[in-house]
Amino acid sequence: MKNDHIIFFIGIVSFMFLTSCKQTTVGSDILVSNVHSDVIDSTIESKVDSLLSIMTLEEKIGQMNQYNGFWDLTGPRPEEGVAAKKYEHLRKGWVGSMLNVRGVKDVKAVQKIAVEESRLGIPLIIGFDVIHGYKTMSPIPLAESASWDMDAIRKSAEIAAKEASAAGINWTFAPMVDIYRDARWGRVMEGAGEDPFLGSKIAEARIRGFQGEDLSAEHTIIACAKHFAGYGFSESGRDYNTVDVGTSTLNNIIFPPFRAAKEAGVRTFMNSFNELNGVPATGNKMLQQDILKNDWKFNGFIVSDWGSITEMIAHGYAKDGKNAAEMAVNAGSDMDMESYLYVEHLANLVKEGKVKEELISDAARRILRVKYELGLFEDPYRYCNEDREKKVIGSISNQEAVLDVAKKSIVLLKNDKQLLPLKKEGQKIALIGALASDKNSPLGSWRIAADDNTAVSVIEGMHQYKGNTVVYAKGADVSIGKTTFVTETKINTTDKSEFGEALKVAQQADVVVMVLGEIGFQSGEGRSRSELGLPGVQQELLEEVFKVNKNIVLVLNNGRPLTITWADKHIPAIVEAWHLGTQSGNAIAQVLYGDYNPSGKLPMSFPRNVGQIPIYYNHKNTGRPTEPDPDIVFWSHYSDQKNTPLYAFGHGLSYTTFKYENLKINEVNPSHGAPKIEVSVDITNSGDIEGKEVIQLYIRDLFASITRPVKELKDFKITSLQPGETKTVNFVLDNTNLGFYDNSNQWVVEPGEFEVFVGGSSDKTIKTNFEIR
Repeated sequence: MKNDHIIFFIGIVSFMFLTSCKQTTVGSDILVSNVHSDVIDSTIESKVDSLLSIMTLEEKIGQMNQYNGFWDLTGPRPEEGVAAKKYEHLRKGWVGSMLNVRGVKDVKAVQKIAVEESRLGIPLIIGFDVIHGYKTMSPIPLAESASWDMDAIRKSAEIAAKEASAAGINWTFAPMVDIYRDARWGRVMEGAGEDPFLGSKIAEARIRGFQGEDLSAEHTIIACAKHFAGYGFSESGRDYNTVDVGTSTLNNIIFPPFRAAKEAGVRTFMNSFNELNGVPATGNKMLQQDILKNDWKFNGFIVSDWGSITEMIAHGYAKDGKNAAEMAVNAGSDMDMESYLYVEHLANLVKEGKVKEELISDAARRILRVKYELGLFEDPYRYCNEDREKKVIGSISNQEAVLDVAKKSIVLLKNDKQLLPLKKEGQKIALIGALASDKNSPLGSWRIAADDNTAVSVIEGMHQYKGNTVVYAKGADVSIGKTTFVTETKINTTDKSEFGEALKVAQQADVVVMVLGEIGFQSGEGRSRSELGLPGVQQELLEEVFKVNKNIVLVLNNGRPLTITWADKHIPAIVEAWHLGTQSGNAIAQVLYGDYNPSGKLPMSFPRNVGQIPIYYNHKNTGRPTEPDPDIVFWSHYSDQKNTPLYAFGHGLSYTTFKYENLKINEVNPSHGAPKIEVSVDITNSGDIEGKEVIQLYIRDLFASITRPVKELKDFKITSLQPGETKTVNFVLDNTNLGFYDNSNQWVVEPGEFEVFVGGSSDKTIKTNFEIR
C-alpha cells in the first residue's frame, strides 16, 4: 500500500510538472499537426503518457463519457435524479465532455467542478452545434456552398468560431461533409451538395475556418467531420434510414470529403446513425478502426452521434446496452454522446475480458491529446472571458462578414425579359408572401443559440431603397402555430382568406416580388419530405397572382432543392435565396436592385419532380443511355418525364453574360514522368456590366476498369470581368485528379481517352479531348 502511494505521488508530481511547462514551442507543433494530422507532438504525448499512468480505469472511461447540460449551473446543485447522478460523475472525473452548455458563466461553473472538485482536475471539452453561426447567423451550409467561394466560407466559419469560443465553447459538431443526392432528406441544408470534389474543398475551408492555425488560441474551436459514413445515402431520403452502397460509391463519392477533412487536420469525427453493409456505423470496425484510424492514420477521436450506441439495439445489432457498449468501443468509437453506456458498462466489460484495456487507454489518449492541443490544461478557463463575450458576439464586423457570404450564396435561376435588376426609382412594387416579412425563418435550421426574430426581413431590406413604392401583402401563412426545432411543423393547407388583398396589390403594381418557400424549420434533422413543391397553399397563391400580373420575381426561401416546374415555365425571374441568416433581407434586396451582381452556382441539382430522385449530374452512362428511335421504349428513360434536371449542378446566371472559347490542351504525357495536362480557356464578359463567373472544369474517363461518370468536376476558378474583357484561365490535370479508387481501395490513373469540359455549369460547357498513353 505504501509503495502504491509513492507511485501515485511520483505520477502526480510528474503530471504537474509537465502540465505547468510553458507551451511557447507547442504552437508551431500544433500547426504542423493541423496540416498533417498523423504527425504527433512529442511534448504533448509525454504529458498524456504521464497523466494516463496515474489514471484509474474508471477515470479513463470517464474521458469517453459526454453528457448534455442538465441543470441551472449557477443555481442550487441537484440532489436527486439523473441530474444529481451526472453531477456526481463530474466530481469523480467520470465526464470528459459536455454539450449544450453555453455562455461564459455556465461554462465556467461546470468547468470549475471538473477542474477543482475531481481527483485529477482534468478539464472538460465543451461541445455545441455551431452549424452556420452562433448568434450571428451565416447562410445555411448548402446556401454557402452555392457561393463556391472558399475564402468566404472559411471566413464564415471563423466568425462562428470567434463567437462560440467567446461564449465558452471549444468544440463544434460541424462541418457535415456527407455527400447526398436526394433532396427529400432534410439534412441536405447542412452540407455541401452532391459533388465530392466541391464537398472536399468546402470541408477543408470550413475546418480551417473553425480550427485556424493554432487550436490553443482563444478564438478557435475544434471541428468535427460528420457523419462517418454514408448517412447522406439514406434510402428514400428518410432520415436515419438504411444505407446500401457499393465499394466504388463509398470510395469515390462518400469518402473524399472525409479524407480531405482528415488531411485538413480535423481533430474529431462523428459516426453516423445509419447502418452500412448491415452494421451500424457506431459499431462498424471497418469504418472506424480499419479505415479511419489505421489506413488514414487519424489520431484525433471519434464521437458517437446522439444516443447512437443505444440505437444499435433498435437496429437489431446489439441485444442490450452492455452489448452495445462492447461493440461500439471495440469498433473504435471513442466517446459516447448521451447513451450513458460507456460509463455504466465498460469497466465490467474490461474485467470480463470482453474489452481490452488498451482500447480504453487509446480512446482516453486521443481525447486527452486534443485537450492539450486546445491549451485547456494550461488554462481551463481560457474560453471564459465575459468582456470578450460581450465584445465579440454580434459585432458589426461579424454582421458585415455574414452579409458578404449571404450575397455570394444567392443563385439567379432565371431572368427572362431582364426583369432583374429592379429599377431603383419610379416603380410600384408589390411584395407578397408571409416569408417576406418573416424575421425568423431566414435564420434557418440548426441555429440553437440565435435569438428568435433577429434576421433582417426582405421587406426591411427593400425599404432601404427609397426610390420605389413597396406595398406588402401576406397572401397566406406558410405554417400554423409556433414552430420549433424539435416539433413537427404544421403547414397551412386550407386558409386562403388573404388571397384577395394580395391580388389587389399585385394588380396595381408594375412588378411583383413574391417570397415563397419553406420556413426555416422545414429542413434539417428529421425533416424529410415526400413532396418538394411549394408547401401548403403557396403554389395556388403564385398561380392566382400570375393571372393578374405576369411581371413576377419569385424569391425562394428554402433549405433544399424544390420542384418548381410550373414556376420555371411561367415566371420570368426566379432567385434562389435559401435561408441566408441574420443579414438575409439586406442580401436579397442588394441582389434584386443590382447593387450586387449574383454569382452563385447550384451545389445540388433541382429535379423536375420527385419521381426523378435521386438525380445528380455525375451519373453513370448505363448500357442504353440514348433514344434509339422515337417509337422504341428499350432505353433508360421515363415515359412521362425527361431524364435531365430542371436546373443542373453548377447552374447560376448573372446580370451579365459570359462567352467561353478557345479550349486548348497544352501538354500531354510529358517525357519526364506522370501525365500533366495543361488546360486553358478564354472567357469573355459579353454583357454590359461587371460580373463574376465560376469557371468549372469537368472530365470524363471514357473507358476504365470501373465505369466512370459522364462528368466529374475536377477544378473551378472564380474570376471577375469588366464588360468586353477577356481572360485566359488555366487548369492543370495530373495524377491527383485524373484517377479513381478501384475496388481494391487503390488510387489508379489508367491510360486511355478522356474528354474535358469547361463552362459555367455542368450542362453548359465546351469540350475537347486528350489521351494518356
